[in-house]
Amino acid sequence: MDKSPDILWLNEIRKDDIPSVGGKGASLGEMTSIGLPVPQGFVVTAQAFRKFLQLTKLEDSIFDILEKLNVDDNDALNSTADMVKEMVSSVKIPDQIKKEISASYKKMGSETVVAVRSSATAEDLPDASFAGQQETYLNILGDEDLLQAVQDCWASLYGARAIYYRAKQGFDDRTVNIAVVVQQLVFSEKAGVMFSSHPISGAANVIMEGSWGLGEAVVSGTVSPDNYVYDRKNKRITTKTIANKSVEIIPDGNKGTKTVAVPANRQDAQVLSDKEVAKLAEFAVISEEHYKIPQDMEWGIVGDTIYILQSRPITTIQKNGTAKNGESCGDVTPDAEVILQGYGASPGVASGPVIIVTDARDTSRVKEGDIMVSPMTNPDMVPAMRKVVGIITDEGGMTCHAAIVSRELGTPAVVGTKKATTLLKEGQIVTIDGEKGLIYDGKLAAAVPAAGAAVTAAVAAAPIITATSVKVNVSMPEAAARAAATGADGVGLLRIEHLIIGMNKTPGWYIKNKKEEEFISELYNGIKTVLDAFRGKPVWVRTIDSPTDEFRNMAGGEDEPDEHNPMLGFRGIRRDLRQIDQLRIQAACFKRLWDAGYDNLGIMFPLVQHPREFIAAKEAFRSWGIDVDNRVLGIMVEVPASAIIIDEFIKAGINFCSFGTNDLVQYTLAVDRNNGLIGDMYEPEHPAVMRLIASCIEQCREAGVECSICGQAGSDPKFVKWLVNQGIASVSSNIDAIQKIRETVAKTERQILLNAALKKN
Repeated sequence: MDKSPDILWLNEIRKDDIPSVGGKGASLGEMTSIGLPVPQGFVVTAQAFRKFLQLTKLEDSIFDILEKLNVDDNDALNSTADMVKEMVSSVKIPDQIKKEISASYKKMGSETVVAVRSSATAEDLPDASFAGQQETYLNILGDEDLLQAVQDCWASLYGARAIYYRAKQGFDDRTVNIAVVVQQLVFSEKAGVMFSSHPISGAANVIMEGSWGLGEAVVSGTVSPDNYVYDRKNKRITTKTIANKSVEIIPDGNKGTKTVAVPANRQDAQVLSDKEVAKLAEFAVISEEHYKIPQDMEWGIVGDTIYILQSRPITTIQKNGTAKNGESCGDVTPDAEVILQGYGASPGVASGPVIIVTDARDTSRVKEGDIMVSPMTNPDMVPAMRKVVGIITDEGGMTCHAAIVSRELGTPAVVGTKKATTLLKEGQIVTIDGEKGLIYDGKLAAAVPAAGAAVTAAVAAAPIITATSVKVNVSMPEAAARAAATGADGVGLLRIEHLIIGMNKTPGWYIKNKKEEEFISELYNGIKTVLDAFRGKPVWVRTIDSPTDEFRNMAGGEDEPDEHNPMLGFRGIRRDLRQIDQLRIQAACFKRLWDAGYDNLGIMFPLVQHPREFIAAKEAFRSWGIDVDNRVLGIMVEVPASAIIIDEFIKAGINFCSFGTNDLVQYTLAVDRNNGLIGDMYEPEHPAVMRLIASCIEQCREAGVECSICGQAGSDPKFVKWLVNQGIASVSSNIDAIQKIRETVAKTERQILLNAALKKN
């Protein structure tokens, strides 16, 4: 058995000690040695972990199991990972190792609160970033909790994602060990991350993100942090963006953390002083020059004391110094003038001439490269929205039409500015920052990506395995390839309204002019494009759900009724059942796709409020020659009535249901989601909404009916965490949110399993 030490203190460790202390431990030791302000701590070495496996007789049995595993078999991967983690976490730590850990902790002071962090020996390397695959536990106090946290870190080496990633990167499980860093927890009053050089272009600018409380709020994306750009050459701040920071993460009692509201007087206050920015930049430069490679660092501040908590190589810098889209990643000009602000609805930066569009008839003037400015977009404007490089609206929030479509197109968008159409002038050149919700006067260099962008890029190659299906929302066929590239488990919502808008004729026009085949073929080809991109994965297509005002500007729109409130009127399944020929030509398209072998197609009826509507639609399909008993048919739950009597829908034979939270929230709370005057009342987490959803999930789970979500709340990590804890079967998110939602789902599922294991033990 290896005679190497079980414990090494940070001041004993250097960067070449990765085989013993892992990438994180080696980095902390090296930073300590060059004088950076690193909190005290020690490392439970990789050799101690190996001794643990040998003394508990786990070594051979674990590796025999892993050698036989086909990591491409998701079910086998998940079940094997669960089994191996249970093996590691359920045995007792041998007394010899336990005593050394406890003795070292005692030297730090028995009342010292610590952070316990995994440090795998294949982590934070210059050519591979495995960070985030193993666990970290904050706010740990006392021997018992410390030992449990160390053992949980060991077990996390065998999570499904970690096993898969090592296999695909060519790492032999027998050679990968894990060390555990036990370090004094800094009760940060403010904390965040910084890049010693630009994380994409490599430019000599230190990029900092900071917020109140522990750095977990910034790293996890819980809060939108302040952003600072520091010019290393001229030693000055070039850009300073102060965000609204409504929450912070702080230690909770003697174990774990909690998220709390930030007092109103600090929410919009600047986190870092200019002096602190300069000092942090100095530490960043020291680290980069020492390692001879740009560094991704974490920091915390207590009073006047700065602590460096992490430093690892940046793995996302492009060799040609450009972003993936080929645009410059330079900073926004120092004297850039912010002329307007709203909600950052779709990330990205773009410059171009303003084109003001107040009506769908104005879209004929829109040209490639324009910045489209509108009171609010609607589906009639989608063809124009495809052309422009940026979108700005007066009204709306994160769930409005402009926000949803812009995110899917990957077009930067700022919504809810209140006065864009009156303040901005036709032809005026502006720059839009869709991440921060800012509009600048003139054409400026592209802003830097958020800190999280580098993390996403670094780990994108590793699929995250989840039991809860993570699907994607799609509106347009041209977005299918981009949606499929996210690795989504299927399409939880394919809206066909935009396909029809692109035809520029209402379904009624095709029926009236005896051109039904033209409509069916066009719809068939559009849906087929998405089905082809998601072969073998479910694709749920929603039947037409356009309010009458969206059809009025199209050919045939002259026949549309004039409604005072179209959102509550003649739309969804209620319209299709009254204009049965409109449902019939949709069904003809669906039948043609099923007959062509697209068994992954499911049909979802919108705005149902009584089971008789579902039954009527199903029987209509049957009368048109569709084998409804062997096809997947479901409903949208967007009316409170359908959530309250979901048991009746289950009896009626639905195969699935999906929450349309955009409508469910507004119908439950009587709040127009596109009305900026009452935007603050649009509350997806209102107790009434959550109670409706929780009850629906529970009844569907008991009945074996798949319950999902495809509204905007499905792209909110906090809400998705709650949904997974409720037992939802799947979630469907916007294209740009898939990565963070899958990470949220995986983390939540792991926590559920851990809680169950701890309760069992």
